[in-house]
Amino acid sequence: MNTHHLLQTLEHKLGLGSDASSERKRRILKHVAERTVVSRDISQESGTKETFGAWLADKVAEFGGSWTFIMIFMGFLFFWAILNTIILIVGAPDPYPFIFLNLLLSMLAALQAPIIMMSQNRQSAKDRLTAQHDYEVNLKAELEIMALHEKVDHLRNEQLTQMLAKHDEQIKLLTDLVKGKG
Repeated sequence: MNTHHLLQTLEHKLGLGSDASSERKRRILKHVAERTVVSRDISQESGTKETFGAWLADKVAEFGGSWTFIMIFMGFLFFWAILNTIILIVGAPDPYPFIFLNLLLSMLAALQAPIIMMSQNRQSAKDRLTAQHDYEVNLKAELEIMALHEKVDHLRNEQLTQMLAKHDEQIKLLTDLVKGKG
């Protein structure tokens, strides 16, 4: 089975049209036909240079979502409560109910939330690229498997044709042998 026929068969099975998705599939079909590699390391590719703000957002999100941050923050809150209730009984800068601490926590949350969201948006974009790449690799693997099935089916059909021809030849020989004895 030649490559052109195989590509036409695969194009028909994929039901390709003229949309962007079909173009992507055609690109994969081209990789199948040329026997080229589709897989690549997405983490090494970067379409744009990372800015300082993006790097900082990733680091803040990384640290803000760690056990280290939680433990440090719990220690700070415990220290604040002890300092303002037990140690500085008279003249505590932020006596119970810790209104100033609430203000600080609100400001921290107001700053930390958008920074973490920026990092999540960047990660989401990376995940979309990875998913698209995974789709392309999976599609190529599936097409290669379909091509192998076509080749195996073609070989099996050739073998069956040869076996039938030999079978017919043997029947003819046996018929001739029976006629020769009779």
